[in-house]
Amino acid sequence: MTQLVDTAKNILLSCLDAKVGEVVLIITDDTRVKIGQALYDAANRIGCEGLLMVMKERELSGEEPPKAVADAMKAADIVVAPTAKSLTHTNARIHAAQAGTRVATMPGITEEMFTRGAMTADYGEVEKLTARITEMLTKAENARIEKEGKVLNLKLSGREGIPSPGVYKEPGKCGNLPSGEAYIAPLEDGSDGEMIIDGSMVGIGKLDSPLSMVISEGKLRSVTGEKKENLDILLQNSNNATLCELGIGTNEAAILNGIILEDEKVYGTVHIAFGTNTSFGGTNKAQCHMDGIILKPTLYLDDILVMENGEFKV
Repeated sequence: MTQLVDTAKNILLSCLDAKVGEVVLIITDDTRVKIGQALYDAANRIGCEGLLMVMKERELSGEEPPKAVADAMKAADIVVAPTAKSLTHTNARIHAAQAGTRVATMPGITEEMFTRGAMTADYGEVEKLTARITEMLTKAENARIEKEGKVLNLKLSGREGIPSPGVYKEPGKCGNLPSGEAYIAPLEDGSDGEMIIDGSMVGIGKLDSPLSMVISEGKLRSVTGEKKENLDILLQNSNNATLCELGIGTNEAAILNGIILEDEKVYGTVHIAFGTNTSFGGTNKAQCHMDGIILKPTLYLDDILVMENGEFKV
C-alpha cells in the first residue's frame, strides 16, 4: 500500500498541482477501492480535504455516474476517477470541467499499472510532443491512416485537436492518467475506408489476431475477426457506429497490455474510436465510447507524413 500512496502523492502534486486546503474528490467503484483509498490517503497527507465516493461499476464506458456523484464533481477542486469503465466522455465530466474542476480519469487502471509503465513517463517530454501533434491535428483538414494495404480517410476540418499530456494544473483542465495522446473528433459523416485494429480493442482487450473494419460515411458497417460479437453494441444503432475519434499515442513509457487507458497512449500508435464524442468537440452522443489500437501505422495529416510504420517523422 505504501508504494500506491507514494505514487498517488506524486500524481496529485506533479500532474494536478494539488494544494493545501483544496478539495480532492476520489470517485471509484467496487473494483478499484484499493487505488481509490491510496489516492484519498495521499490527498490528506498533502493537506488537502480528501473525499472518497464509491459507486457500483458502470456497465459501459461513457455511462453517466449517479447524480450525487456528478454534483460532487462540480463542487470539488480536483477529481480523480480510478474506475473500471470510463467517465472521460460523460456529461458529468464535462459539467465538472465547466465549473473549473481539474479532472483526471483512470478507466481500467490496475495496481500494477499504477506503479509502472506510462505512469513513470517524463511528463515534461510527453507534454511537448503532445502539444506539437495537437497543433498539427487542429491545422489539418484531412487525415489518412494506412496499414497493410488498408486505407482510412477522415475529415477533420473545423475541429480542434485536444492534448491529453497527463498534466492538468489549470481550472477546467481534464484528461486521462496515465496519459500521453493527442486526439480529435473527426466530422461525424466524414470517415471512409477500411482499417485493421491489431493492438487492443475495448470490449475484447489485447488482440491475439486482428480485426478488420469497414467504415463509410462516418459509420462502422462491418467487423470481421475473432470475438467480433463483443462489439455488437457498435452495430446496434448509427450513433454507436459513428467513428468519433482519431488519437495518436505520445508516451514512450506506455506498454500495450490490453487495458485501453494505457494502450491508447503507446508511443507510435494510432487509435480510432466509435460512439460518444460530445466531450471533445463532436456532436455524437451514444451509449458507449470504444477505442481500437492500430500498431505501427502510417499516418498523414493533409500531405504531411506524421508517422511511418509507427515511427514519428515530425
